Amino acid sequence: MTDFKISKIKSRWILDSRGIPTIESDVFAGKAYSRAAVPSGASTGVLEALELRDGGKAFMGKHVLKAIANVNNILGKKLVGFDVREQEIIDAEMISIDGTENKSNLGANAILSVSLAIARLASQLSEIPLFNYIYNLAYKKSRDDYLLPLPCCNIINGGEHAGNNLSIQEFMVLPVGAKTFSQAIQNVAEVYQTLKKLLLKKYGPSAINVGDEGGFAPNLNLTSEAVEIIIKAIETAGFLLGTDFVLGMDAAASEFFEEDFYNIDGRKLSEEELLEYYMDLIHEYPFKSIEDPFNEKDFRNFSNLTAKVDESIQIVDDDITVTNINILEKAIKEKAGNALLLKVNQIGSLTEAIKAARMAFDNGFNVMVSHRSGETEDTFIADLAVGLCTGQLKTGATCRSERTGKFNQLLRIEEILGENAKYPLKLNSWKDFH
Repeated sequence: MTDFKISKIKSRWILDSRGIPTIESDVFAGKAYSRAAVPSGASTGVLEALELRDGGKAFMGKHVLKAIANVNNILGKKLVGFDVREQEIIDAEMISIDGTENKSNLGANAILSVSLAIARLASQLSEIPLFNYIYNLAYKKSRDDYLLPLPCCNIINGGEHAGNNLSIQEFMVLPVGAKTFSQAIQNVAEVYQTLKKLLLKKYGPSAINVGDEGGFAPNLNLTSEAVEIIIKAIETAGFLLGTDFVLGMDAAASEFFEEDFYNIDGRKLSEEELLEYYMDLIHEYPFKSIEDPFNEKDFRNFSNLTAKVDESIQIVDDDITVTNINILEKAIKEKAGNALLLKVNQIGSLTEAIKAARMAFDNGFNVMVSHRSGETEDTFIADLAVGLCTGQLKTGATCRSERTGKFNQLLRIEEILGENAKYPLKLNSWKDFH
C-alpha cells in the first residue's frame, strides 16, 4: 500500500544560474521522495513575497541558511504526517505557521521549496505525470489533451539582465506560425543562431556575450536597433515576420523610471510620451505582447495602454500584480492589463499561484507562466504551464541549461501526450481549454 504521509523534510542550499545560493528541499514519504528548488529574480516587484536572505558577509549577504533552518527545524517538524495529496491544506498550514502577509518570517523561498516538492511527490506516488497532477489539482477534474505553451523567448537582453545600454529588459520572439511545440523550439533556435551570426558580423565578438536569460547582450543603445536586427534574423533564417513570428517585450519600466520620467533611448519621456512611444512601436512592428510598460504602481497608465491596443495585443502584468490575487483583482477591475505573468516565487506557494491563474482565466486575462532571471535546473514551471493549459511560457533563450532544461522537459511532455498535445496558434488559445 502506497504511503502518502510526509515522514521527513530536508533542505539544503544550491547555486542558481547566477552563482548565488538558493534553497532546495526534499520531501519524503517513507522511502519515496521528491525535491524542488526555488529561483530568484533581479528585476523584482516591491510587493513580492519576501525572499529570505541572511545578510552578513557570506555570499555578500545573499546566503539562505535562515530559510533552510526554517524548513529543517520548523516546517520539517510541523508537516510530518500530512498527506501529500492535500496540497491546499499543507500550503495553508505553512502560511499560517509563517503568520505574515508577505511570508517574511519563514521566507517565501522556504515555503515554496516545500510546496513544489510536495506536488511533485504526490504526482510521483499517484503514478501520473506532474502536469496531469497539476491539472487535476487546479481544475478538480481530469482530461486527456493538453495545451503546450507558446515559448516566448528572450533573445536580446537589456536592462537589469545585461551590461549594455538598452532600457528595455527583454526582446522576445514568439513562434506563432509553428504547428507543434517541437517545431516552435526548432524555429526559435534557428533564429537565435542566425542572430548570433548577424551580431558577430556587425558588432564584433563582444556582441554575442549572453545575459542572465541566455539572450545576447550586444552593446546597443536604441530599442529600434535591437528590434531591427531581430527582424533581420527572422527573415534571414527563412521565416515570415508577422506570420511565423511576432514580437514581444518585457519593458520592466520600473527599472528606468526616475522622478516622474522614463529614461529610454537616451531620452527622458513623460508617461504620456512613453505611451505614444509604445503605440509607435506597435504600429511599426508586429509587437503582440508588452510586459510591465509602466512603473509598477501606475495602474492608470496600464489601463490607458490596454484601452488603446486592439484585442490581438496583450499587456502583461508582472511587477504590478506579483501573482497576488488581491492585487490582480484590482488590475482586473481597473482593466490595467489583460494578461498575468505567473511567477510562483512571487507569491510563495503553488496553491496561491493556481488561484491567481484561475482568477485571471475567469476574468478574461491571458496567463504566461514565467521563470526568473536567477534560475535553477528545476523544470517545474514547464509542467505548470502544461498543467494549467496557459498556452504561454517565458523561460529565456534557447541557450543556457537552466533555460533549455524547461524546453527539453516540454519536448518530453509532447512525446508523452502524442496526438493529445495541442499547440496554440494564437495568444488567446487558452479559451478553448477553460
